[in-house]
Amino acid sequence: MIKVSPAPCYRGKILEVDLSSGDVVRHPLEANVARKLVGGKGLAAWLLYKMVKPGTDPFDEENVLIFATGPLTGTIAPSQRGLVCAKSPLTGTFSDSYFGGHFIQELKYAGYDALVVKGKAEKLSYLWINDDHVEVKDATALKGQDTTQTNVSIKRELGDSLAKVACIGPAGEKKARFALIDCDVKRQAGRGGLGAVMGSKNLKAVAIRGTGSVEVAKPQEFFETAKKFHRILIESEAVQAVWSRYGTAGSVEFSNMQGLFPTKNFQDGHIENGERLSGLSQSKLLWLRRAACYSCPIICSAISVIRKGPYSGTVLDGIEYETTGLLGANCGITDPEVVAYANHLCDELGLDTITAGGVIGFAMELFERGIWKPPELEALKLRFGNGEAVLKLIRMIAHREGVGDLLAEGVKQVAEKVGGRAKDFAIHIKGLETPAWPPRGSPGMGLALATADRGGCHERGWPVGYEVEGIPGPSGPVERLSLEGKAEIVKWEQDWFAAVDTLVGCDFSRTGLTPEHSAQLLSAATGWEINADEFLRIGERVWNLTRMFNVREGFTRKDDDLPRRFKEEPLPSGPAKGHMVSSSDLNRMLDDYYRLRKWDSNGVPTREKLAELGLEEFL
Repeated sequence: MIKVSPAPCYRGKILEVDLSSGDVVRHPLEANVARKLVGGKGLAAWLLYKMVKPGTDPFDEENVLIFATGPLTGTIAPSQRGLVCAKSPLTGTFSDSYFGGHFIQELKYAGYDALVVKGKAEKLSYLWINDDHVEVKDATALKGQDTTQTNVSIKRELGDSLAKVACIGPAGEKKARFALIDCDVKRQAGRGGLGAVMGSKNLKAVAIRGTGSVEVAKPQEFFETAKKFHRILIESEAVQAVWSRYGTAGSVEFSNMQGLFPTKNFQDGHIENGERLSGLSQSKLLWLRRAACYSCPIICSAISVIRKGPYSGTVLDGIEYETTGLLGANCGITDPEVVAYANHLCDELGLDTITAGGVIGFAMELFERGIWKPPELEALKLRFGNGEAVLKLIRMIAHREGVGDLLAEGVKQVAEKVGGRAKDFAIHIKGLETPAWPPRGSPGMGLALATADRGGCHERGWPVGYEVEGIPGPSGPVERLSLEGKAEIVKWEQDWFAAVDTLVGCDFSRTGLTPEHSAQLLSAATGWEINADEFLRIGERVWNLTRMFNVREGFTRKDDDLPRRFKEEPLPSGPAKGHMVSSSDLNRMLDDYYRLRKWDSNGVPTREKLAELGLEEFL
């Protein structure tokens, strides 16, 4: 294999740190790997497949934690994100989680296209990367600190306020299976429990300071193209209406009106007074000023403060749509101050808000139905709408105290432990708690959730726009509740999402930019000649690679499934009232989907398909 920097926009090195031995190795980035898989999700998936043996326990020293950049990272390309990847302790699948801020750019400025951490430190430690200097430092004094405290403490110790820090809170130290990684303060890699993987390695944080720069193959062309795309996003009415005005919380009223807002453990899709959680409501009650991630003209975030009530004075990031859905409506809560403080607690203690809301909503339903009523929950009066109980449970989960120790395992394991009818109300897919886009009013979303590579995830394809808003799909418009054309839309979306993820770009940029736009930027940065079709082909290649990782771990068609509630309980209200995604509906869509993917009937990529995509090494 050619082992040189594959294009000017790559740094040409992968940094590997073994916490067990203390060894630090710099591997060359192979040019053919970069050309085939680009970077980001593609590079991380390749590394994970190669470095983690089949059947490895996610908490074993042999699991690796990967931070990966893309070819556009650290340039002026619009709307960049960061990526961290490992085998998930929540699902046992491939898992990649994305975050904003400036941390991942610092890794590239330090001279690396990816960071791979393996092994386990003897004591709580943090990793300090200062260009070529790499050091494992004692972090025992940071034990128990929340994410903000950790960030401040490390910068103070290093004497460098410009260093970028990714860290875990108490939840990660305790290996709560849905612990997050806080990246560059209030930018979270939330899904899949990768903060727990970090905790299992006795790694409290990674701090980086880079002084290098990133070049591109065609500087003038790249500059003009990037400037044009910034302007497209700024002038896009869709971007402004959907993301820039109110952030992701701008979807609350639409979702609630369409019967898609998860309510009381997904029993319904509409909650009374749901507009109290909307972006408009937040902008009046909570917002201080807008905030953006690296090189992003969308500016979807907002620095916020709780101005009244018992949590007044708390400064936090604005409440995202998913958090309003899961920690809000899914727990029967529409008080924005309570949801804001719950969001703040999760961020500081280090918990994914989606899974936290999913597991607490699940516990609430079990308690109300009399299926699970331990004394601790009796004392909390754990019923839908009880905000104080939610806040107490978040703390108990993060510290694994009392009943929080079991809830920290996630919905799937809680259902297995409680037993009996509990599994009938467990809302998860492959062990990952379902996000705030339930599928009974959007069958294509059901297929996307069932086939997502990290478990139920809305960032692996979002057919709602095609089904509910009428956006034309690859072959034209589709009917909302029909099954026709849904597999084609899901495949298209998954390939496009995966392709953007190889650049480590933001999903929201897809509202204004097309695959052709991304191909133009990638071509100018690398010097390769790539069109929209090839760009989507890259996404398809990466999607098949993550599928092969999961197949290797035992996941097949049997796991491409939906919770019983979505298949057997018709939606009780809203425009899709009376609808569900039955087992026969799902199987019909899966047959169509596997056929389009050229996978076999069990959901396994065929030899022919892998050879067609140039993935023969994974046969």
